[in-house]
Amino acid sequence: MMMKNINVLITGASSGIGEALAEYYAANGAARLFICGRNAKRLEKVRASCVALGAEVFAEVLDVADSKAMAEWVVRCNDIAPLNLAIANAGTGTVNETDDSIRNTFATNVNGVINTVLPVLQAYRARPAQYAEDKAVAVVSSMAGYHGLPTCPAYSASKACVKAWGEALRPVLKREGIRMSVICPGFVRSRITDQNTCPMPFFMEAPQAAKIIAEGIKANKGIIAFPWPLRFVVWLVSVLPNCVSDLLYGRLPPKA
Repeated sequence: MMMKNINVLITGASSGIGEALAEYYAANGAARLFICGRNAKRLEKVRASCVALGAEVFAEVLDVADSKAMAEWVVRCNDIAPLNLAIANAGTGTVNETDDSIRNTFATNVNGVINTVLPVLQAYRARPAQYAEDKAVAVVSSMAGYHGLPTCPAYSASKACVKAWGEALRPVLKREGIRMSVICPGFVRSRITDQNTCPMPFFMEAPQAAKIIAEGIKANKGIIAFPWPLRFVVWLVSVLPNCVSDLLYGRLPPKA
C-alpha cells in the first residue's frame, strides 16, 4: 500500500498510539485523516497537529461502543473520500476488575473493534469494481492477547478476542482484495500504561510504535508484534503446559 494520498480512518486517536499514528500518516502524505476519540479537548489538539503537518483532517467525538453512531460515522467519512485504510485502535484498560470495568473493557476493546470493522468492510464491498484503490483494515490487539494474564484478566481476554478475529478474517478478506493486519504492541506510552504499576520491559514511546505499525501495514504483514524479544517470551509462555505457565504467572505481583 502506498502511504501517500490515501484516506485513513483511526479510532481512539486522541492519545497514545492512535494520536501517534494520526501524526505519522499526516507527516507522510496521507490525503485525508478521519479520526475519533471520546475526549474533545485532546482530539482537537491532535486534529490541529495533523493539519499543521499538511493533512486534511475530519475529527469527531465518538464512543466506539455505540454501534449506530459508528456505522453512521464510517458512512459519512467514506462519502467524503473513499477509505483506503481503517485502524481500529480505540481501547481501554480495566484497572480494577469490577463488574462495571470488566463490561466496559469488553464493550470498548471488542465491540468497539467490531463496530469499526463491519461498516468499513461494508463500505469496501459496496465500492464499484472499476475503482482499484487499496483497501486495508488493521485491528489493535496486544501482547497481552497471547495468553490470559492474571494481572489483567478482562484486558488480556478482550485483546485475545481481537487477535483471533483478525487472524481468522485475514485469509477470508484476502479473497476480496482487502488486507488485514493484527497489531500486537508491547508496552507503549499511553493513558493505559500511565496507570500501570507493574514492570514494563522494553517500554517504547508512541511515535516509534506508530512507525513500526505503519510500515507493517504497508508491507501487508498479518501480525505486527513488537518488540520481538517480548513477543518471543509471550509466545513461549503461551505454548507451555498450563502447570508451567501457572507457576510463572503465579509469581507476578498483584496489581496495585
